[in-house]
Amino acid sequence: MLQEIASLGFEYAELSHGIRISLLPGIFQAVDEGVIKISTLHNFCPLPMGVSHAAPNIYLFSSPNQRERENAYRHSIKTLETAERLNAKLVVLHMGMVEMKEYTDKLVEMIGEGKRDTSKYHKLCLELQEKREEKKEKYYLLSYDMLSRILEKAEAVGLLLGIENREALEEIPFDHDFDLFFKEFTSPNIRYWHDTGHAQIKENLGFINHVVQLENYSSRLAGFHIHDVEFPGKDHRSPGSGMIDFASIKPFVKPEHLKVFEFSPSLTMEQAVAGIRHIKNLWGTD
Repeated sequence: MLQEIASLGFEYAELSHGIRISLLPGIFQAVDEGVIKISTLHNFCPLPMGVSHAAPNIYLFSSPNQRERENAYRHSIKTLETAERLNAKLVVLHMGMVEMKEYTDKLVEMIGEGKRDTSKYHKLCLELQEKREEKKEKYYLLSYDMLSRILEKAEAVGLLLGIENREALEEIPFDHDFDLFFKEFTSPNIRYWHDTGHAQIKENLGFINHVVQLENYSSRLAGFHIHDVEFPGKDHRSPGSGMIDFASIKPFVKPEHLKVFEFSPSLTMEQAVAGIRHIKNLWGTD
């Protein structure tokens, strides 16, 4: 796997939340032998024992269940220890979600059917916003507590923690609430992680403006997950094949930012290479 990524010209790779623990010895060997370097890990990495598929939300930081939160903490620390062993720079985190009726898939389905301007769509959006604001405080406080515990380890070993913008409207922080986390945590180790596909889906749904969202949190920005979106909500596409205006994002892209292509395994090698070329042509090679 890592040799194939290196063969595409990459010096670094991210280890995502689908890495089984049985793969770690080979990954350690590849890194130690200089096949490739690891830039980032996505929590939880490696996967918890007995889990065989990507499961970043298997344990929620915001869960009211203490046992689930302790599992989230334990496996997050394991991720940080793995990142330290691999000399990675940052761990991408999901902060949890508000327990409530799920609206996101229904709203995506409706915009795909051309119903974004209907009264039913607007009613559902308003209902969602009211419900999540009404319920959010408890879940935010639980998430704060978890992040403060993980931050101790991250600061001790010099790792950055990237709070990712999520695609589901029920997940936290809500897009207008990242400032709450950044006010709560002034540590330079706590950063914003911008997923281009997630932001575009939220824009399609009418909840944010993609460029404004990025501009609002650019001062805490550590890096990107880069992928495109086919309307209304099919993400992890090759950049240039979907609807994201990557040129409009360029002013916020700095050489020091980490940039990770996050592609669907359904893409062909040719599609992936074309997407990489598209971004390099727009943003440059840094």
